[in-house]
Amino acid sequence: MTTDNQIIIFDTTLRDGEQSPGASMNQAEKLRIATQLEKLGVNVIEAGFPAASEGDFEAVKAIAETLKTAQVAALCRANEDDIKRGWEAIKDAAHPRIHTFIATSELHMKYKLQMEPEKVLEQAIKSVKLAASFTDNVEFSAEDGSRSDRDFLCKVFEAVIDAGATTVNLPDTVGYAIPEEYAQLVTYVMENTPNMHKAVLSVHCHNDLGLATSNTLAAIKAGARQVEVTVNGIGERAGNTSLEEVVMSLHTRPNYFPQTTTIDTKRIYPTSRLVSMITGILVQPNRAIVGANAFAHEAGIHQDGVLKNPMTYEIMNPETIGLNKNNLVLGKHSGRHALNDHVQKLGYNLTKEELDRVFEKFKRLADKKKSIQDEDIEALINEGVLRSSETFCLEYIHVLSGNTVFPTASVQLNINGQPVQGATEGTGPIDAVYNIISKLTGTKSKLLRFTISALTEGTDAQGEVMVRLEEDGIVALGKGSDSDIIIASALAYINGLNRLEYLKKHPVVKHENL
Repeated sequence: MTTDNQIIIFDTTLRDGEQSPGASMNQAEKLRIATQLEKLGVNVIEAGFPAASEGDFEAVKAIAETLKTAQVAALCRANEDDIKRGWEAIKDAAHPRIHTFIATSELHMKYKLQMEPEKVLEQAIKSVKLAASFTDNVEFSAEDGSRSDRDFLCKVFEAVIDAGATTVNLPDTVGYAIPEEYAQLVTYVMENTPNMHKAVLSVHCHNDLGLATSNTLAAIKAGARQVEVTVNGIGERAGNTSLEEVVMSLHTRPNYFPQTTTIDTKRIYPTSRLVSMITGILVQPNRAIVGANAFAHEAGIHQDGVLKNPMTYEIMNPETIGLNKNNLVLGKHSGRHALNDHVQKLGYNLTKEELDRVFEKFKRLADKKKSIQDEDIEALINEGVLRSSETFCLEYIHVLSGNTVFPTASVQLNINGQPVQGATEGTGPIDAVYNIISKLTGTKSKLLRFTISALTEGTDAQGEVMVRLEEDGIVALGKGSDSDIIIASALAYINGLNRLEYLKKHPVVKHENL
């Protein structure tokens, strides 16, 4: 149970967030994000859906065995096989939680489940009782709760609480709710569920109408004490409630929200960057809290005001979310100790082997750039540490291009430990590079999107390339960075191909979504 003034932060980046197209993560990547979420101060981490696939089961199990303070939740449909599989994955966690769900709206019960309401109620009770036989930390979710009959919701919640649920979740599964009506629904459920005092009421909102954070805050005001969120708001369709938006709303407006959280706000920005790097989903510049423009002021009157007093146009201190305005600039004379110290300040704890790989890349970059910024360091960590299991590795690349020659690319790859090389032409240098990489790897992916951006200012800035690839219905994102944009493009393409190879072996099963 929680106090009236503490909000439980339930993070589902690793489960619901992974439902974003192309955002699939391997086990090592999920474990690194989970570790960072625990440092951030998240109370409950939904590690995945163990019954969905063997890969998801193993990832949830690894996270459960690693984390020490955060609760680790496994999502399970309301059936015996899912719940037993979920418990098998989290049984060794320091603080395990089984999270089971079934739809309660008339629409879902009739057309998706094809079950009568009484059968749904019976299945919910049976499933919660089974979950409670394994652990006293059981959450029940009423899928499509915001479109469910209010009295039926209360009836279901009362029954599952009696059956052993300690948290009941009221999801706005399709992002249909409006803040005022959602708050009224929360109030109604709390007032008309006789045993609600025995459980925590949770909310889980989607952003289809851009109201996920507003609905969540309205629910908190109405009495909800657990919020289900994702870092950067990633998730199915238009995404989920954003962790950073909810937490900083509470932090910034204590006069309106007396509730608190256990989140270390100074870790918000590093966590946002980590999730963006691993998933390949860029944070749009104008995104609240963590976007590149969130603390940028271009208008002269704004700049003048901020210089005189930051509070004139900044309602939050950038340092509060871990955004350091005065970045330590590293250069070619910086040593391993200085790099390691800076990496730790950015929120990364690297092993000696990982640091060695990053330091080697750092020295090569330092020979090309006068100064290296935080964004450069994070890109090096992404290249040296956070990559997917590499089937394909770039050994060298040589490109001939210009307005008087036909673009040609020569490439050598390492494929499963064996060097292969070749050359071919293209309509441009990057097309030539992609043509020969595709030929050498024997892949037939379709390039859906190609995006270039600069990590920092200046003509010597590293270029960051993001690609979206599709093959046989599988979509994967790839990212690469280098001071040479053609090399960055090659690295992004190869990263995308590696992710496709991983997903072919470990398919992500899309499931019913809360």
